[in-house]
Amino acid sequence: MSDEAKQATTQDKIKNFEIRTQALAKMGGEKAIAKQHDGGKLTARERLDHLFDEGTFQEVQLFAQHRSTLFGMDKKEIPADGVITGFGRVNGRTVFAASQDFTSAGGTLGEMHAKKIWKVMDMAITARKPFIAINDSGGARIQEGVPSLEGYGGIFYRNTIASGYIPQITAIMGPTAGGAVYSPALTDWIFMVKDKSYMYITGPDVIKAVIGEEVTQEQLGGAMAHAAKSGVCHVVTENDKDCLDKIKILLSYIPDSCQSPAPLVASTDSEDRLCPELDKIIPDKAVRAYNMKSIIKSVADHGEMFELHEHWAQNIIVALIRVMGKSVGVIANNPMFYAGVLNVNASDKAARFIRFCDAFNIPLVTFTDVPGYMPGTEQEWAGIIRHGAKLLHAYSEATVPKMTVVTRKAYGGAYIGMCCKQLGADYVMAWPTAQIAVMGAEGACNIIYRGDIAAAEDPAAKRAELIAGYEEKFNNPYFAASLGAIDEIILPQNTRKRIIAILETMQDKKEARLEKKHNNIPL
Repeated sequence: MSDEAKQATTQDKIKNFEIRTQALAKMGGEKAIAKQHDGGKLTARERLDHLFDEGTFQEVQLFAQHRSTLFGMDKKEIPADGVITGFGRVNGRTVFAASQDFTSAGGTLGEMHAKKIWKVMDMAITARKPFIAINDSGGARIQEGVPSLEGYGGIFYRNTIASGYIPQITAIMGPTAGGAVYSPALTDWIFMVKDKSYMYITGPDVIKAVIGEEVTQEQLGGAMAHAAKSGVCHVVTENDKDCLDKIKILLSYIPDSCQSPAPLVASTDSEDRLCPELDKIIPDKAVRAYNMKSIIKSVADHGEMFELHEHWAQNIIVALIRVMGKSVGVIANNPMFYAGVLNVNASDKAARFIRFCDAFNIPLVTFTDVPGYMPGTEQEWAGIIRHGAKLLHAYSEATVPKMTVVTRKAYGGAYIGMCCKQLGADYVMAWPTAQIAVMGAEGACNIIYRGDIAAAEDPAAKRAELIAGYEEKFNNPYFAASLGAIDEIILPQNTRKRIIAILETMQDKKEARLEKKHNNIPL
């Protein structure tokens, strides 16, 4: 064969490669892509283009094809087997991703589809980099049968192995149903898009057929349903681009892995900045609410906070902030909802966040204003004892720097639950407005002085006198400080300065624990 003939053959092969690659890039075809756009959704590739820095995405296993022959599958081509996988850079950092392609067989998951996801998850674990799943799928590919179920099993296994080792984020950008919902639930954070994304074990049609209940797709598993009612969704977004932009913001707060430091951002805020507005934020009357988020924003660099679980268990706040450019996790009671009490959902929400921050070496700051645990049969029968124990376990287990600021009420078991010193807080501060006691003055006096009040000529006057005396002696930060339970009483305006100082002091904290396989958290 002449050199000219060899060259022509080589060029033909290159041309063939280009044709094949271009065909796969068209995904399910123009009509399917148009339908995706008409539904207000980006395609799988457009989502990756928006997520990754321009020109950095490297696709993996583009030419993977299913090998099923049942139910006419031998005649059906599914470009890239319905999922785009690979890695690239997000704001300069390496990230791995899998984006399901709804335009190709509805993004259904079959054997090779799953194995492509396995591949990039394995690479992410080995490389110790974050993994992002973009879900938009009709579920298991029924025509493939058991291999599709095994595909989900392999994903769930890898989600679990990677848990606490690398950050895992899921963007729900379309339907996610049946067994497919459990991979998102095993990841660290779930983002959903309003009116475009759905999650449920069984859909509305099956529910109606089996139990006769009528419910719409949005009511059952829409973004707000899971954000406000089930707590499955952590961040609600307006559209695909907003979703991906918010994921980028979250990534900016968290490290590549448990063995990497969180990103350090250059801060133009001042370490000496006072927060004089905090001197006036606590109302004179203890029964009045105030905005705890204002305190968090005052302390944070430039007033910026990234709140998670904003719509669920609103009586407690969890958020990421920066303090002099360093990532910090914040847990705070919210007096605006149920007076900031601890209940089943608030305990779960805070415990999960604490464990995430601890896994990825993000220091914790707790702002306490808690009157106690929510009373009543509803909470008791829902397992407040078991769920409340999760919060105690999470704080006690965490070895990152932990500091607590008591702004107002810190009563009873809830005082303990919000990271008191005996639960492992490295430093506990209190404002002069703090009220630290077993319970409120009125309740305490009704128990301690029951006989004295009953025997008094004027029981109401006697009760008022005793309550005032109790508040003066016990219901303040000074008695707790005299016992060493509080390390420092500070002016509210100095809160940011003191947090900066303690964080800097404790940044090299090392705490060894008993050698064991793992803890047994009261799930």
